[in-house]
Amino acid sequence: MAMYEPIRGYTDDDERRMADPIMKENINIGGGDGRMNDDVEMAIQPYQSPTGGGAAYMNSSNEEAAVASLPSKSRQQQQRLGSLDVFRGLTVVLMIIVDDMGGILPAINHSPWNGLTLADLVMPFFLFMVGVSLALTYKKPSCGIASTRKAVLRTLKLLALGLFLQGGFFHHVKDLTFGVDITKMRWMGILQRIAIGYFVAALCEIWLKRDGNVNSGRSLLRKYRSQLTVALIITTLYLSLLYGLHVPDWEYQIPVDSSSAPKTFSVKCGVRGDRGPACNAVGMIDRKILGIEHLYKRPIYARTEECSINSPDYGPLPADAPSWCQAPFDPEGLLSSMMAIVTCLVGLHYGHIIVHFKDHRERILHWSISSSSLVVLGLVLDLFGLHINKALYTFSYMCVTAGAAGILFASIYLMVDVCGYRRPTIVMEWMGMHALMIFVLIACNILPVILFGFYWGKPENNILLSGSSVMSLESELKRFATALSLHRAFWMIHFACRRATSPALSMMLSMKNIYDVTLLPAPTWKRSSAIRFKNMDSVVSSITTVRSLRTLWRMRCL
Repeated sequence: MAMYEPIRGYTDDDERRMADPIMKENINIGGGDGRMNDDVEMAIQPYQSPTGGGAAYMNSSNEEAAVASLPSKSRQQQQRLGSLDVFRGLTVVLMIIVDDMGGILPAINHSPWNGLTLADLVMPFFLFMVGVSLALTYKKPSCGIASTRKAVLRTLKLLALGLFLQGGFFHHVKDLTFGVDITKMRWMGILQRIAIGYFVAALCEIWLKRDGNVNSGRSLLRKYRSQLTVALIITTLYLSLLYGLHVPDWEYQIPVDSSSAPKTFSVKCGVRGDRGPACNAVGMIDRKILGIEHLYKRPIYARTEECSINSPDYGPLPADAPSWCQAPFDPEGLLSSMMAIVTCLVGLHYGHIIVHFKDHRERILHWSISSSSLVVLGLVLDLFGLHINKALYTFSYMCVTAGAAGILFASIYLMVDVCGYRRPTIVMEWMGMHALMIFVLIACNILPVILFGFYWGKPENNILLSGSSVMSLESELKRFATALSLHRAFWMIHFACRRATSPALSMMLSMKNIYDVTLLPAPTWKRSSAIRFKNMDSVVSSITTVRSLRTLWRMRCL
């Protein structure tokens, strides 16, 4: 198998070539601002040694000649970082899985408050990839003003699209009415948070870079110490506001019915530094600045034990439910978005490693050190009381999720860009290249709304409702297949831990309520663990139906 040459970093020769207008014209493949048109650049090409003795690295002159001889379309495809597209596509698949299976498997749904689940990784992964892409996009901007103008334009596009999709314009997937009351429009959302992180990280990458060569991790930190300072300032400001702001008593109203006045609830706070659902500074800032009418109406903490008899899922209120259970709360609020910016800046650091280090081993080593340090720091903070919390986007949550993103990205990079296993991941790569389109059509239910809009005679005779039984069967098959795949995956984890004579990972996942672990007595020093998903007895007992459904499932996949 041919090895792939790493993406080339900038050297002194590159600086001289950029200073030469003739050489600059040859290097400038993408456009007039001295960088590639793609969000991500890739300069890796498979190369076999002329002597046939395995893989060899191309020298810079041969590489430039090979790149210059390629057609523009082929050259543009090879300049994309395949692992980043695969990572983005994998995150899109993860987003679809947790949206579809979250109601059946609460362990993969968003955590009701403190804790970390599979669904809680989706947003940080996207933010991390934004940072990596920006480091490659603005690697060598020739004009800071032009690059800033482009960043502002892209930010405004994301903000407008986010308001259109998640601001309340679309009422329900089966409701053909449209429109939103601006006095109750939701201002924040997923794309709005990504836009904020993108904008701040782009400005840092365009304007806060120092001159100098990078040949070690220390010199890399020196070159980008201004960006590191920004990350530290944002983190300090977030922690100061989270723990220092006094949260007074507050109240909210919920409509009972159209004919009666709304019901008013009072929430008693008068505290400082609280990290509970009712009296935290994140919610207070959103209520004061955005307005309580513009917040998300279905709060995540409505799935806690205090607010739902079906916890960790939504359900009726308990008899002794506190007054804040139905209060609006935006999971993509203003204060919590500050730590989302830091996640983008962490992704910038990983992109800088691609830019400045040429050897695969160096890159993976730097990524591994950074990722493991972040994960360990986040877990230690969680142990000492600064709990992992997605709704508040706590510092420990940022560390653990950014570190997990770095570990997964390094693994995909090793598989796709180093070893060259691109064919098995071609579907993920395509999904990553069209992630925004998939998000708009599927995650935001735009495609079902469009299909409901075309009917025969009356709205009930549309494609989706006419085939509701088929769609229901398909949905059940999807849920069953996903649950079965997860069940097998955790069995693989179990046996891996068992072979290592260390069930620590299994026990840790059990403590996080991901699955049950029952210790069985064993005559030797080794003890085996029987892993069983919570509420999965029906799935296990239904395994005998797989063969009869396999043909239909394969037809659906094709």
